[in-house]
Amino acid sequence: MRKLITVLFILAATISYSQNNKGKVDDMGRIVLNAYVPDQTDGLTSSAKNSLENKLNQIATSTGMGGGASNPRFIITANVVVLTKDITPTAPPMQAYTLDVTLYIGDGIDGKKFASQTTTVKGVGENETRAYMAALKNLNPNDAKIKSFVESGKSKIIEYYNTNCDFILKEAQTLITQKEFDYAIYKLTGVPEVCLECYNKCMTAVGPIYQQKIDFECKTKLTEANTIWSAGQSWDAAERAGAILSTIDPDATCYKDSKVLAEKIGKRILEVDKREWSLKVEKEVDLQRDMIKAYRDVGTAYGNGQPKTVTYNVSGWW
Repeated sequence: MRKLITVLFILAATISYSQNNKGKVDDMGRIVLNAYVPDQTDGLTSSAKNSLENKLNQIATSTGMGGGASNPRFIITANVVVLTKDITPTAPPMQAYTLDVTLYIGDGIDGKKFASQTTTVKGVGENETRAYMAALKNLNPNDAKIKSFVESGKSKIIEYYNTNCDFILKEAQTLITQKEFDYAIYKLTGVPEVCLECYNKCMTAVGPIYQQKIDFECKTKLTEANTIWSAGQSWDAAERAGAILSTIDPDATCYKDSKVLAEKIGKRILEVDKREWSLKVEKEVDLQRDMIKAYRDVGTAYGNGQPKTVTYNVSGWW
């Protein structure tokens, strides 16, 4: 029986790995590019800036790398150079623009450029702004060269994680010593699944960190609840302490101590207040819960809590 179970486990792991290796390599949505348009782009009005940003989002989306990301590290950006400005010999006269649009993908935080591609587009409009925007509309997200450019950028991002994986793991360990558990989990869960080797290493490392997080929070909350209850010994104190105890994760090592305190509070309230009191648990945690989801929820919550405005470093990209 044990031999059969072992064989089934190996078979399931092999199938899981094969599916992961096959499916994730093509799933570029696991890596998200954030559209960024610098203010200093040549001739860019507010309307034209929005138009260019929309185009960048379209390019990211059409290649499966669009969508919001709590990790803003990787960007797709562009520099626009006006090559020609002409007035057409028509009635009425129209403005005609020729633009060189150079697209870039890179690490916007460290300022490292991964890939670039230049495309020339033309547009005609009633005025300069409309001609400029008409030219940008001719930037085709489905162009083969643009798709190849994005694929090249994606490969560099995967290479980034493969190269920096040990550094990411080391940085997470440093954050743990500073009790920055959420930040550490955010770092580790930010590795895309398509970077399979690094992703697996980080998922292996994040489990013990998550346990340290809930254990640390449990002790902190238990101390706070004890302090409130000891100082009050009343229904109000019981409610306030209970509100804190109810947020303790049942998988935390001191969870049983929180239950002991809750029972102590309930017994005392019945003696002095002649009322039944019991701990109201805010949420039941399924013993079979998806731990990977739990880790990611922590990372996502941390990322969403960070400032939305990010200063990117694209100096020297063009």
